Amino acid sequence: MSSDTSVAVRGLRKRYEIYETPRHRLQQFVFPRIQRLLGLPVRHYFTEFWALQDVSFSVQRGETVAIIGRNGSGKSTLLQTICGTLHATEGEVETRGRIAALLELGSGFNPEFTGRENILMNAAILGLATQEVEARFDAIAAFADIGDFLDQPVKTYSSGMYVRLAFAVIAHVDADILIIDEALAVGDAVFTQKCMRFLREFKKRGTLIFVSHDMGSVLALCERAVWLHQGQVRDIGPSKSVAEKYLQYTLQEVYGDSARLEELEADTSAPTDLPAAPGPASAAAIDYHSQVSVQDHLAEANGWRTGGGEIVSVTLSDADGQVPSVLQGGETVRMTVQARLHQPMANPIIGFLVRDRLGQDLFGENTLPASARRPCSAEAGQLLAAQFVFRLPMLPNGTYSVMTSLADGDLYNNVQHHWLHDAVLLHVNSSTVRWGLVGVQCREVSLEVAE
Repeated sequence: MSSDTSVAVRGLRKRYEIYETPRHRLQQFVFPRIQRLLGLPVRHYFTEFWALQDVSFSVQRGETVAIIGRNGSGKSTLLQTICGTLHATEGEVETRGRIAALLELGSGFNPEFTGRENILMNAAILGLATQEVEARFDAIAAFADIGDFLDQPVKTYSSGMYVRLAFAVIAHVDADILIIDEALAVGDAVFTQKCMRFLREFKKRGTLIFVSHDMGSVLALCERAVWLHQGQVRDIGPSKSVAEKYLQYTLQEVYGDSARLEELEADTSAPTDLPAAPGPASAAAIDYHSQVSVQDHLAEANGWRTGGGEIVSVTLSDADGQVPSVLQGGETVRMTVQARLHQPMANPIIGFLVRDRLGQDLFGENTLPASARRPCSAEAGQLLAAQFVFRLPMLPNGTYSVMTSLADGDLYNNVQHHWLHDAVLLHVNSSTVRWGLVGVQCREVSLEVAE
């Protein structure tokens, strides 16, 4: 393993032996030995289940990698093998540096011990000397923020308090490799935000392996993703592209045979950069110098379709319906999405989402609220036109994509007939928006002595 590699997984296979009854377990313990001594064919009294099959990948020092997949795909088994709490049947795992892991809820805790005692025990297991634990104890307790429950047995804790205590410990042990397995899903919003801030800071100095079903968190934190399916690596690559393929797969699983999703490949040879044109001065209190150029990317967009209908055009215009070469942000715009139906739809839905370069959803809308007031069924061959009028927010420099979709159904039960990830690209240049994912134009900014 090279000095730049933190984790190397090679040909990993993990087998479990499934016994139907305790009697079969006893037979497996006794009879094969006798059969070998007598020179008879050895019989097995269990069923093999391979949780992992030929899994290979590596994680570089300072890299952030997500492990995604459905429940039962082998994610937790893989992480436990990397941590050393499970032994592989075949293959090998090499790691370099101290590992801190937050796997199953409450794993590593003694339910009879208090939170204080479990902090001392867990930190020692993770490699801290007694003096180091004592020096960091107050910081750990403050991060967990569970108050007087710190001196109560952890068997009295809620699931959220378990996570608070466990995460507080691994956040203060100076780990080189941090492994998080879906643990943040049970935390409250305030603590989850605290953990996400810590993870973003940890990314600057350590290696993170992150398991989550929340693709927003995966895209926000991780550079690459490994998709496990039935114990095998189905795909590995940039988190955005892997997450898009996983989304298509999960939707296909939901639809079953009622709709077949045909994958649409993107044309990578198409240009994605446009020169910025000068725009008019902003009327805001602060001159944001924002210039947004719009690029039609419909022909090169990737996604999927069922054949029930297709999106034929997506345009972004000003409030008067004119298509400007440059937008500023802060002005009222009109997005028009047109779709041609190839089959009747009782309740067609058209929607859009604006995403940043990582694929994080910034804002969007669909026609469901309008359809609730005025139902709009359509026949095969008809053209639908959805219009969304909104104030374009200020965006930091970068390229943004507009996802559009055509569906049929309602909020809870629908089929996505055409889904395009990058139907339109927005190129933002010369923006001085500095805070957050999006900005707003301040019409007035002042400072004065109040008293």
